[in-house]
Amino acid sequence: MKHVSKSQNSLLLLALPALSLMILFVGVPLIQGLHISMTNWNGYSQSSNWVGWDNYRRLVSDIMFWTAFRNTLVYGFGSAVIQTVLGLLYALLLQKEFVGRNFTRTVIYIPVMVSSLVSGYVWYFMVQYDRGALNDIMMLLGRKPVDWMADGVRAVLIITLINGINYVGKTMIIFTAGLNGIPGDYYEAAALDGAGSWDQFRYVTVPQLLPAFTTNIILNLIGGLKLYGLIVSLSGGGPGFASHSLQTLINYMYFSNQNAGYAAAIGVITFLFIMFVSIVVKGAIDRKAGDLL
Repeated sequence: MKHVSKSQNSLLLLALPALSLMILFVGVPLIQGLHISMTNWNGYSQSSNWVGWDNYRRLVSDIMFWTAFRNTLVYGFGSAVIQTVLGLLYALLLQKEFVGRNFTRTVIYIPVMVSSLVSGYVWYFMVQYDRGALNDIMMLLGRKPVDWMADGVRAVLIITLINGINYVGKTMIIFTAGLNGIPGDYYEAAALDGAGSWDQFRYVTVPQLLPAFTTNIILNLIGGLKLYGLIVSLSGGGPGFASHSLQTLINYMYFSNQNAGYAAAIGVITFLFIMFVSIVVKGAIDRKAGDLL
C-alpha cells in the first residue's frame, strides 16, 4: 500500500507543472474574463462600473449573437464532417504504395502549416468578384461572374468548405497512423472467412480506427467552433454581420464597439459552449464505440 501511495504521489508531482500552467494560462484568464463580463468596461478606460448579469441578459435578445452562434455551429460541425470524411478517404487512398505517394501526402498537409489568416487571403483572390480566379474561369465558360461573398448563407458555406479543405491534412495523418497500426493478420483472417473489401472495412478497419475517429472529430470540431482567421480574411464577418462566428464577434465588440464587458460575456459563453459540445460529442462517440466493439 505504501508503494502504491508513493507511486500516486510521484504521478501527482509529474502532473504538477502541467497543472500549474493550466491554472496560470486558462484558469486565471477565465476568472478575469468572467469578472470583466460583469462590467461595462470599454477596453481602455481605467475605470468601469459593475453591471452584474446585464451583459448576459443582453445576449438573449441580441440578433448578432444568435446569428454568430448559428454560424459557429455550421463552421464547427460542417468542418468536422468535411475533414473527417476527406481525411479518411485520403488516408485510405494513400495507404497503397505508388510513385509520388509521400509527395502527395506532403502537398495535402502543407495548408495545415500555413496561418489561417494567410490562407484566407490566398483563397480571397480565388473568390473575389472583380479579379477572382473562380470568376475568370466562369467568364471563360461564358457564365456571368458571381459575387460569392455577397450573400451571407453562401459566405458561411464557402468558409466552411475552405476550412474543411485547409485542415484535412491533419486528419489524414492521424488516420494514416491508425491504419499503420492495424495488424495485417486481421485482414488475412477476415479474407479467409470470406469477407470482401467492404466487410473488411466495416468490421476490421472502422473498429480499429475508433481512437483516430475520436481524436479527429474532437479536434476538428473544436477547430471549427473557434474559427477566426479565415472569416476575417475572406468576409470580415460580412455582408453586415451575416458570416460572423462567436470568435470574430468578440473581436468586433471589443475593438469596433469598444464594449469589452459584452465581448467578455460572449467569450465566457463560447468557452462553456465549446467545452459542453466537446464532452457531449466525446461521450456519444465512446458509447458508439462500445456498441461496435
